[in-house]
Amino acid sequence: MSTATLDSPAPALRKPDWIRVQLPSNPAFFSTKALVSDLRLHTVCESAQCPNRWECWSQGSATFMIAGDRCTRACGFCAVSTAKPLALEADEPQRVAEAVRRMKLRHVVITAVARDDVRDGGADHFARTVEAVRKVRPGIVIEVLTPDFNGKEDAIRRVLDARPDIFNHNLETVERLTPVVRSRAKYALSLDVLKRAKAMDPGVVTKSGMMMGLGETEPEVLRAMDDLRAHDVQVLTLGQYLQPTRNHLPVREYISPEQFESYGGARERV
Repeated sequence: MSTATLDSPAPALRKPDWIRVQLPSNPAFFSTKALVSDLRLHTVCESAQCPNRWECWSQGSATFMIAGDRCTRACGFCAVSTAKPLALEADEPQRVAEAVRRMKLRHVVITAVARDDVRDGGADHFARTVEAVRKVRPGIVIEVLTPDFNGKEDAIRRVLDARPDIFNHNLETVERLTPVVRSRAKYALSLDVLKRAKAMDPGVVTKSGMMMGLGETEPEVLRAMDDLRAHDVQVLTLGQYLQPTRNHLPVREYISPEQFESYGGARERV
């Protein structure tokens, strides 16, 4: 596995055969796109230029991104625009709920840009969106993917008071690479946010995610897994990092399916 660091030159890597992105052909893709446009919503699929949006939207699935499409942070991996945010839209929670109703979703993911310009980091906006969705789809599984809220206790509690089923906050990368990969974020703070969320609501499922291929080593990944487990995180997703534009961090390595399988079983044996 590569041990390159982010500050060393990196040649452009050719995508391996196992990475394939399909162009949209399913009518469900276009109906999802039209619905999002009609309700004036943002999705992380579009704003972050996710290469999997064709597949997800073709299945009628989308991750709604609330609180605008302008982020107050400038993470090295993320294609979401960094700019002064606009005011929060009071009717956005209802528009998200309407999208969920029309799509007849059974599981919805609600995420947001970082809103360091707002005292609570957008926590109340998160909570009101969860509450609006629950009102129109009482049995739905609601997953929130939150920023770190700068570790503010009342912000974390406000989101949990709305009773999401899953509280997700992404670690994104290993500790050594965090200062470059995640602008203004701290590895230890992210772990603490996840642990406090579980302590505040023992019934919520805690979840995190990490990107592979930024120069991390296998021992660093395994250590991050141990750290997450020690902070009461129950679910972890691992995915391949793909460079959204030339201005973002380069891919240092394409992780093989076999290596992902190895990671998948690594901590189940502990």
